[in-house]
Amino acid sequence: MRNHIHHLAAPLVLGLTLPALAQTPPAAPAATVLPETIVTATRIPTPAERVPAAVTVITRADIEERGYQTLAEALATVPGLRLVQAGGIGQQASAFIRGGASRHVLVLLDGVPVNDASEPNGAFNFGNEMLGDIERIEVVRGPGSSLYGSGAISGVINLITRRAPANTPIQGFGEIAGGTRGTARGTLGVAGTMPGWDYMVAGQGLTTQGSDATPRRFTRDTRETEDFRAAAGTARFGWNPAAGTRVEGLLRWRENHIDLDNVPNDDPNYTGNDRRWYGQLRGETALFDGAWTTGLRVALTEDRRRYINLPDARSSATTDDLFRGERQVFDWGNRVRLGDVGPFAQSALAFGVTHEREEVDQRSGSPTFRTTTNATARSTALHAGVQGQVGGRLDLSAGLRQDLADDYDGFLSWRTGAVLAVPEVNSRLILSAGTAFKAPSLYQRFGRIGTTFQGNPNLRPENSFAWEIGTETDIPVFGREDGATFGATYFDTQYRNLINFNRAFSSLENIDRAMARGVELGLTLRPAPWLDGRVAWTVTETRDEATGAPLARRPKNVVAVSARVSPTDRLTIAPEVLFTGPSPETAAYSNTGAFIGGQSYNKAGTVANLTGNYRVTDGITAFVEGRNLTNSRYEPANGFATYGRSLLIGTRFVF
Repeated sequence: MRNHIHHLAAPLVLGLTLPALAQTPPAAPAATVLPETIVTATRIPTPAERVPAAVTVITRADIEERGYQTLAEALATVPGLRLVQAGGIGQQASAFIRGGASRHVLVLLDGVPVNDASEPNGAFNFGNEMLGDIERIEVVRGPGSSLYGSGAISGVINLITRRAPANTPIQGFGEIAGGTRGTARGTLGVAGTMPGWDYMVAGQGLTTQGSDATPRRFTRDTRETEDFRAAAGTARFGWNPAAGTRVEGLLRWRENHIDLDNVPNDDPNYTGNDRRWYGQLRGETALFDGAWTTGLRVALTEDRRRYINLPDARSSATTDDLFRGERQVFDWGNRVRLGDVGPFAQSALAFGVTHEREEVDQRSGSPTFRTTTNATARSTALHAGVQGQVGGRLDLSAGLRQDLADDYDGFLSWRTGAVLAVPEVNSRLILSAGTAFKAPSLYQRFGRIGTTFQGNPNLRPENSFAWEIGTETDIPVFGREDGATFGATYFDTQYRNLINFNRAFSSLENIDRAMARGVELGLTLRPAPWLDGRVAWTVTETRDEATGAPLARRPKNVVAVSARVSPTDRLTIAPEVLFTGPSPETAAYSNTGAFIGGQSYNKAGTVANLTGNYRVTDGITAFVEGRNLTNSRYEPANGFATYGRSLLIGTRFVF
């Protein structure tokens, strides 16, 4: 049985039910580990159809066949996820999962949280990340705090970096491409596996000169374009000193330079620089003939963002904003294979301790209205989980996590779920429920704006209760048992203690409540070995329970249609169409650039992409990537238009 759009890959899914499993890498040597079993999972096999979670997996093959350049592009068609980008490549991008806020999505890099601590709300910018060193992306929809703690209210997105090929001492890989709008892209790397150790080193770059975020409807639009230049480097080294023991280190650097605009006017000299250093060292060993695996991890993320705007003929504004954020993670994780225990078969237990430290140094705004934050926070979490199967068809799981913090109330989060296989009709039924939370950010607790605003150190965590029920069925058509797969999931989330300004706008309070519910529908058709098509339709209803209004930037309907056409074993064609219905806004701009307050709606929009790959030789593939083929000027966020039609031609190689 298959889920629509590459759903329910076993690695991340098992981590949902066994918290500590996601905290430690596999014990097997890299030469024998397959990509599907090395991240956020264990050596305990857990078939995807046995896991009570909605998960989308975007593989390396998907990234290449569909021509995804950035993380924002890759996530745009994920069911239940609405991606809002303020302009073209490299511009600010936010993700809203199942109606939750963008700050309620937690992003991991190889299992470690990487949300920027200096971002005022703790949200992640999805417009920054390139994909040349990424093996796959796993998107979990629903509460994940029982596994990952703060921020995992509406979903978790895990970026997994490339691994070394098995039994290959040295292998080079890369790509080079160029096209319209002054765009050029390149990746070059080398990886290999030797007896007892392995390595991977990669560098990548992307530059474009033709993006314009300002809508053409603005009467004062000057059609000025915004440049974007990005570079990144990744190095991974692994050592296997003995059977069942592995030590691994990862270092990743990424730096972007971007041009920005002030809405609703173009700004010729507003620029930004965004840099991140990330490193982790982890090791684990198997005890008692592999029945118990224990591991340690240390990770450090350092973010630095600076935005500068000098006076010009269009604006006298001066900006010099600096954001520095640091996150340290220390983790001890364990997993134990229990085997058959009473009525439970294939049982497993996991437990561990995670300690995090965040530090922020931030200064932004004008000299007369300066925002500053200088603070540090620490937290420690205890987590445990268990799973097992009853009667050969009912899988049960539960996870529990207690977060303890120095300067805000802690939180006890839980998640439980069940999957019932019904092979008589090629179906499975899924039911799960859980709680999650988002700790108040350091800015929300300790930030200041001149003498008019001061953060509230007594803020409580934002929290939620969510449940979902779903089914997935394979339908025997087109001469095969799984000629079609239909899936439907209903979700319901209640948000409490949401943080917002007090009535005087002098501080913040836990005063808001909201709800989100909806249905994710998916249909995959496989009429021929060379053709499959997918339709994903998400219907979402949201409401601010204080005002009754729908939540901003959460459209009711989003439909993604995609296909994979392979008329020969060398040629692959991948069309993709994304329709987004009218989207509520609480702040908008008229065609003259005048600000419009109150409730309004952005118009619906459609974006169509097409990518073609042709395998010239076993090691060389030529490709063509067409983006926004209809040249839509749809505005995902009011005042920011989708960037125009573009074409890229390139080649990908392995040697």
